[in-house]
Amino acid sequence: MSTAPRWTGAGLDISLNLAEAALILAVAWLLNRLLRGGVKRLCDRYELPPELVIGARRLFGIVVYVAAGVLILRRMGVSGAVLWTALTGFIAVAAVAFFAAWSVLSNIFCALLIVTTRPFRLHDEIELLEDGEKPGLKGRVVDINFLYTTLQETDTGDGHRHGTMLQIPNSQFFQKITRRWTG
Repeated sequence: MSTAPRWTGAGLDISLNLAEAALILAVAWLLNRLLRGGVKRLCDRYELPPELVIGARRLFGIVVYVAAGVLILRRMGVSGAVLWTALTGFIAVAAVAFFAAWSVLSNIFCALLIVTTRPFRLHDEIELLEDGEKPGLKGRVVDINFLYTTLQETDTGDGHRHGTMLQIPNSQFFQKITRRWTG
């Protein structure tokens, strides 16, 4: 900053850093929008399942914004060694937390099985039965994420349609009987 007048002081440095951070975020947002559009066009062109579109969009969003965050931290003066130490420490703590949260891991693994084996798909009408006789949780699949499958509740037996949402842990679909109607 040898070309700036002395009276500008640290205020100009802070302003430039904030402007660079805003520019990095704007480029990340634009890149994320382009990637999302590209993934959507690719999946539409090859008639890939909507679950793949959702997963790819989330993955690209995470990668783009984490990279933008690292770039901003670098511009603010945080060294690569500090970032690497923080990252490895975070990964070690996360590994211990994953072992402590075994049911969460089970739901994540079951989500991967649901996406790959496809016992049901988005917009299918499904019912989760306790046993073969009693009616169970019934609805239209509106989202499948790592922990839950979200159903929009449909006919509850009394002839009324309700707009409530049911979030069912993914592991339940491998422990109970699932009835499916394709939409």
